[in-house]
Amino acid sequence: MPERPVLTVAEVFAVADSIAPRYRLLVLLAAFTTLRFGELAALRRRDVDLEELTITVRHAQAELQDGRLFDKAPKSAAGVRSVSFPAELLDAVTHHLEQFAAPGRDGHVFVGPQSRQLRRSNFRDDWVKARKTAGVTAELHFHDPRHTGNTLPPWPGPARGS
Repeated sequence: MPERPVLTVAEVFAVADSIAPRYRLLVLLAAFTTLRFGELAALRRRDVDLEELTITVRHAQAELQDGRLFDKAPKSAAGVRSVSFPAELLDAVTHHLEQFAAPGRDGHVFVGPQSRQLRRSNFRDDWVKARKTAGVTAELHFHDPRHTGNTLPPWPGPARGS
């Protein structure tokens, strides 16, 4: 099985800057926190600590065969964890929460254009377009920027993925 692509930090930002503004932070956090799509899609405002520069993963989004979305508990106790994000992303996180997140402590951090829960299938077209615009490999899946994050030195705060 071939190895998955690893983007440079510049390529991560190129993709993030090529996607719809409401999804820019999604791309950045995928790379720099190594969180999975389902974990990011399930994030609530209360999970983001702007002072400690952490995100607490409590749930992951799942989709039933009939298309209904729900947030489920992680597969194991280790799935509930706090991960740090770099201080360089604080302005982007703050801006996103002010402009795009659903209201209230329990509002989802990432929502679609109609302010509904983010759906992987609806996000895919935006992802493919941004990837093409940024000129990165056509083989790049949304999951792949996690590999970039895994190659970076840790920053202060809880370890990524711990």
